[in-house]
Amino acid sequence: MKPLPILTQHRRPFIRSLVGGSMLFPGILKQLMAEDSTKEPHFPAKAKRVIFLFMTGGVSHVDTFDPKPALTKDHGKEIKADHPEIKDRPGYEKIYLKKPQWEFSKHGQCGTEVSTLFPHVATCVDDIALIRSMHTAHSNHYNATLGMHTGSFAQSRPSIGSWLTYGLGSENRNLPGFVVIAPRQTYAGTQVYASDFLPGAYQGTLVVPGSEPISNIAPRVPTEKQRLELDLLAKLNTQHLSDRSDDGNLVTRLRTFETAFGMQMAVPQVFDLSKETDATLESYGLKRGQTTGFAWQCLAARRLIEQGVRFVELIDTGSSGNWDAHGDMMSHEPLAKNVDQPIAALLKDLKQRGLLEDTLVVWTTEFGRTPFNNTADAKGREHHPWAFSSWLAGAGVKPGIVYGATDEHGLRVADNGVDVHDFHATILHLMGFDHERLTFRHSGRDYRLTDVHGKVVRGLLNA
Repeated sequence: MKPLPILTQHRRPFIRSLVGGSMLFPGILKQLMAEDSTKEPHFPAKAKRVIFLFMTGGVSHVDTFDPKPALTKDHGKEIKADHPEIKDRPGYEKIYLKKPQWEFSKHGQCGTEVSTLFPHVATCVDDIALIRSMHTAHSNHYNATLGMHTGSFAQSRPSIGSWLTYGLGSENRNLPGFVVIAPRQTYAGTQVYASDFLPGAYQGTLVVPGSEPISNIAPRVPTEKQRLELDLLAKLNTQHLSDRSDDGNLVTRLRTFETAFGMQMAVPQVFDLSKETDATLESYGLKRGQTTGFAWQCLAARRLIEQGVRFVELIDTGSSGNWDAHGDMMSHEPLAKNVDQPIAALLKDLKQRGLLEDTLVVWTTEFGRTPFNNTADAKGREHHPWAFSSWLAGAGVKPGIVYGATDEHGLRVADNGVDVHDFHATILHLMGFDHERLTFRHSGRDYRLTDVHGKVVRGLLNA
């Protein structure tokens, strides 16, 4: 797929005409030009872009990527509820181990064990660095989801996608640098892709699968007439900015006008899958003409990163609900079936096209699920922040490895723990950033994605 043309003949003259020649607006001119171009990372990056796969609701690690034979052997055994989050919860005076409901087996040359819930992803383990020692700081969906996206579990902060586009700028000025594809909002809502105190140009653009992924994208007047309208707006905005030169919201609005102008041409093409081969569509599990489903999200993500979009997040909030399996673990089965083939197809498609070499693919959830419940025959599992699994693949990632471990029952991290801040620091490192130096001054202090925490997990890196 060839990159779509970039309207440089319109964008930069527009920006310069808006504020050029006036001594009143040097800050605005500088900000607009900075937001309109690519930027250099702190050091040479392994990855140029990220596809972030978020399984909302809490995927059970012990049923998917973390085999625990002892959990099967000790099924129904009572264990001590010695943690405040358990012993202070009504109905949890006694807790009992609950075995996984799917079988595990080794796959690939590396021999990584994966359950039968993910047979297609299992064929890709030689390209995956599987983390079995993730842990997080909160057991509520809202807070854990917020933390996984922003590094903050309570306050609003910029999303990781916003931080990366702030640090790197845009490669295709006809498309947003940060795109989120989701059928509906997840926990924490729009905050998972908000720019917060970063300039608004770096917030995520929501794409909703369907016949019109981005509303009102079709132009209602000819391009030439729109250009005249934008030029007139430039003159009016110049007058309006004369005493508002430090208003970042106005700068963002000006940038938005021009991005929207370019998107009218770029968006219909990038989401038009009609030129994809039958073999490609079949590999993702897509029917020709289909415009919904996680398979569509995955193929759309590949097409977006081909066009220079820096960060694409795919949120699994489909019609089957989410992974919050309190009532019955069997709900994991249709959810896994919905995402398994498309994720594997995406990895293989990227690899076949040479894109996996500089694309980082991230798979995660907000927390795991308990290896126990309050009765021996409970069908579901509860929220479990102490341990869960995530994985990375692609640019700069050591392939075919398992990093970290949980104890014999999957209750707690036993070796090489990775918290959310470490996870973020490692992603930023692969994108060429020192997480302690990617900062933004706000309200008198320098903020960063990892706050005052985080370390790069060197064991996940290829070199």
